[in-house]
Amino acid sequence: MAIKKDYEIGSGNVFSDLGYARPEEALAKAELAYKISQIIERRRLTQAQAAEILDVDQPKVSALRRGKLSGFSLDRLVRFLVLLGSDVQIVVKEHRTNRRRARLLVA
Repeated sequence: MAIKKDYEIGSGNVFSDLGYARPEEALAKAELAYKISQIIERRRLTQAQAAEILDVDQPKVSALRRGKLSGFSLDRLVRFLVLLGSDVQIVVKEHRTNRRRARLLVA
């Protein structure tokens, strides 16, 4: 007797599983926003203090911390990391042919 599964194994990218138009970009933005939030927490910055450092208003920091990322480009999120004192490396590698598509990763 076969056991029926009532779940589906994900792809590793929740945005792809949910049908987002550009899932790799959405995942990268979410991961960058998470890193920014970690830095803000670790430094015990208020949203107002973080906003001053990032040269944005406090509601933008609030949106970022809550994962509301539609108003933020990858470039802007990377700039925020630099403004918070982080080094950011961008590494470009040839696409491995054993995968279906190239991907965007945040480490």
